[in-house]
Amino acid sequence: MSRLFGSVRSRATLGATLVVAVALVAAGAAVLLSLRANLTGEAGTRAERSAQAVASELAARIPLDKLSGLDAEDVPVQIVDEDGVLLAASEDLERISGTGTAEVTPAPTRSGADDDRDRGDDDRDDDSGRSGDDESLEPGEIAQGASYTNGTATIDGDTEDYRFAAVEVETPDRGRLTVHAGSPLAAEHSAVGTALTAMLIGFPLLLGVVAGVTWLVTGRALRPVEGIRREMAAITASEDLRRRVPEPATHDEIARLARTTNATLAALEASVERQRSFVADASHELRSPIASLRTQLEVAAAHPELLDLDGAVEDTVRLQNLAGDLLLLARLDAGERPVGTRVDLAALAREEAAGREAVTVEAEPVEVSGSRGQLGRVLANLLDNAERHARERITVTVRREGGEAVVGVADDGEGVAEADRERIFERFVRLDAARSRDDGGAGLGLAIARDVAVRHGGTLTAGAAPAGGALFELRLPLAGADRGVPRA
Repeated sequence: MSRLFGSVRSRATLGATLVVAVALVAAGAAVLLSLRANLTGEAGTRAERSAQAVASELAARIPLDKLSGLDAEDVPVQIVDEDGVLLAASEDLERISGTGTAEVTPAPTRSGADDDRDRGDDDRDDDSGRSGDDESLEPGEIAQGASYTNGTATIDGDTEDYRFAAVEVETPDRGRLTVHAGSPLAAEHSAVGTALTAMLIGFPLLLGVVAGVTWLVTGRALRPVEGIRREMAAITASEDLRRRVPEPATHDEIARLARTTNATLAALEASVERQRSFVADASHELRSPIASLRTQLEVAAAHPELLDLDGAVEDTVRLQNLAGDLLLLARLDAGERPVGTRVDLAALAREEAAGREAVTVEAEPVEVSGSRGQLGRVLANLLDNAERHARERITVTVRREGGEAVVGVADDGEGVAEADRERIFERFVRLDAARSRDDGGAGLGLAIARDVAVRHGGTLTAGAAPAGGALFELRLPLAGADRGVPRA
């Protein structure tokens, strides 16, 4: 059973069929009940009219054996007095139920006109002072409305269901009489039966159509999903991230899913390419100082007098710095969050600028929340970069601007071309003027600075300084500012 309904297509078909089935059953029951109530009401109305006609003749003092209503075919009629004694009934009535009086033949003592008249006179005498909850009627007056019951009657050997209406009439000579008249319910039973049969035949067919259409429509709608699944499986098996899933030419959720999947694949491909490039660049940057250090050691082993101790130390320091940079980038890529401590950027800027020539600090006390060590690394990297390109002067400014702290590092060098202002933040990127390993480093300083800024919920951009050189501007949210968690 779990396999049978294990797909979205089968569950959607089952769900739609069940919903339609419940709706059809509810609607069918309502239709049948309404149809039965309407036809039963019509039968009651016909029965009441027949009873009213007989009551009118009784009010006009027409003798019981002259009543025309007793001769009507398929209309059983009973006339009873206040004591429930049958006075008259339809000629062909053989059996009856549901009227409260099962008798179909009047008592012999009640059949004569004189006896009926005497009986009526006696009833009037007996009831002249009667009081109660019954409707008060004047002689010859017919009660408004009628009471209804269901029952059966056998006429000329045919037994059918009837709707009976009881109408009271105050006769001038016989007192209060009740006329029971019936109307057959055969039309109601036939209509309800026909409707029920049609529903029993039509509902399964309709449910079959609903299930079939739902199955086809769902299958057609999910066909692109299967295509996406197959292509994703092929991409996973081939490890070729250049492939893309097919995008249907529609504007529905599946088309948006395909576009999002392709965007995710593109981002994943770019991430993998960056990772591969990063590994290749890191290998290249590590190979050079290692090869240089090995050469120096081999020369020193063969000719100790030729040992370049300063060069070996310099290469070792370069290796140590590069390893530290790579380790910090790995932690940042792994999603390391900065520790939320308060850092005074003005004090930090003065601390990093101490001992550097031609560096001027113009700062006002501004506090941010983050890692003092990482923010210090950002300022150090920006100052190192400025020192490599400045001619005479480097200016560090710290100020408050709205809900942000702004740190600017400007130099009076040649500046950064507008086309390169984003590229210089990529890893292992060094502009032509900074290709020397002695001056340009490994090309990781600015990339590390931007990653740290982003981890602290801020930004780092490059622009033009007022003096014509480069201006690097670090923006961070002030301590206590509602800026949410640091961006990943």
